[in-house]
Amino acid sequence: MVVSFPALRKAGDLASGVNVMLKRGLFNPLRLDHAARSARYVLKFGPFAGVVMHAAQSRPDAGAIVDERGELTFGELNERSNAFARGIAAQGIEPGDVIAVLARDHRGMVLSMLAAGKLGVRAVLMNTGFAKPQFADVAEREKVKAVLHDSEFFDLMSAIPSEIPRILTWVDEKDGADPSIPTIESVSKGQATTPLPAPEKPGGMVILTSGTTGTPKGAPRDKVSPFASAQFVDRVPLPNNGTMLMAAPIFHGTGLSQFTLGLALGNRVVFQQRRFDPATTLANIQNYQADSLVVVPTMLQRILDLDDEILAKYDPSSIKVIFAAGSAISPDVVTRALDHFGDSLYNLYGSTECAVMTVATPEDLRKSPTTAGRAPVGIRIVLLDEDRKPITEPEVTGTIFVDNGFAFTGYTDGRTKEIVDGMMSSGDVGHFDADGLLYIDGRDDDMIVSGGENVFPLEVENLIAGREDIFEAAVVGVDDREFGKRLRAFVVPGPDSKRDAQEIKEYVRSNLARYKVPREVIFLEELPRNATGKLLRKPLIEREV
Repeated sequence: MVVSFPALRKAGDLASGVNVMLKRGLFNPLRLDHAARSARYVLKFGPFAGVVMHAAQSRPDAGAIVDERGELTFGELNERSNAFARGIAAQGIEPGDVIAVLARDHRGMVLSMLAAGKLGVRAVLMNTGFAKPQFADVAEREKVKAVLHDSEFFDLMSAIPSEIPRILTWVDEKDGADPSIPTIESVSKGQATTPLPAPEKPGGMVILTSGTTGTPKGAPRDKVSPFASAQFVDRVPLPNNGTMLMAAPIFHGTGLSQFTLGLALGNRVVFQQRRFDPATTLANIQNYQADSLVVVPTMLQRILDLDDEILAKYDPSSIKVIFAAGSAISPDVVTRALDHFGDSLYNLYGSTECAVMTVATPEDLRKSPTTAGRAPVGIRIVLLDEDRKPITEPEVTGTIFVDNGFAFTGYTDGRTKEIVDGMMSSGDVGHFDADGLLYIDGRDDDMIVSGGENVFPLEVENLIAGREDIFEAAVVGVDDREFGKRLRAFVVPGPDSKRDAQEIKEYVRSNLARYKVPREVIFLEELPRNATGKLLRKPLIEREV
């Protein structure tokens, strides 16, 4: 029998993944029956529901989540989601249907995802920062049959047909909810809490892209495997049986992946509040003695930008891992994070479509604060030139392609990313250094051609934001009669900034090539970002100056 090289490589990756999971404590080699049961749940009900169902059998009385209303154990989550799943079914939702979940981080969001998994219903995780047109477009495209939402989003619900059923996942008194609208509690009342039969196939989840250039696309997460977690824990030593502070929203890949993994590792996950507050985050690290923190980069920056007196007020020494992903972190924020929290920052480079690509460890970031790090187990990264030929030399920029068995298979509208020899384009360009560390130079569609020269904004942004008197910066290309495009920098100054546009231009000129110097520097109080912290360039390009 002849075994192909890809098959051998896949087998080797699987063996390496199992070894990583064993080393990180994701299963006990002395209790392989537990590992088999966990894998069976994941395959039948999907990763998230499977993890909670396994924990409910092995440690039902252990704390699972903490929100504003208190703590719920794994056993309580499991039983309440069983009742809720039956309640949803009684509302006419069947296996294979699609529901939308529009909720912040709390028990209602968790119960909604669990109930969907147990019923075999597909859950579309909606962005809490949506405007009405985006919400309506996504609901129509995904053929949403019901919406589970917090009461604060009543106004958003007017964007979709009134005949689509709604169930409230969280009710605030100030929102004046009509008592006739079903809630998790009302539809669950009287329903059995015993286990449900497995659906014919898992419903799956749809995670939405950031939608920074238009209506977000849907990236289904239909590939079900208990080994996907190895890609995260290979280079990120998340603690076992500790406390994870979840600041990132779990409707997006960063929060959802780490929430699921945190529970699988036996952690209690604390949802600190429904809206992020940097000082409260520091207080909760101290009060809960959290050993891991999950953030998007803007959250980390807001924490570090607090006054020195506030930073000194709280003890962050319990933190062992800060997991950050979702967008680039400026080098200044990386350095300050390592100095304040110790060597605990792990920055993941990934995407909704490609899943995990690389991870930069504290050691990598100490060496170079701008690196994206290295690929974990089972993932391969290559750079291809414009002719889609491999680039093997260091310091040469090319399009980043990834081979990851857990990448998505195509958007829900039928489109997909570029594929070359089985590898998927990330949509970014980058380069490797001589030591094999990856660096992201920018989005391939963010490149600005000014006077015939190619400029990727990220390099200029990192330089400006690295100044002590600047909080953050964004560089865009705007139309120019002479050069085609010219660079315009938007800068958020710190309290010590002189707000001198010419001085910033001279600073760039003394560090980068002449054609990378912005022709204009505009000072803003903040940059436009979406709910997951990604920079929105379109409003800056269209901004009247």
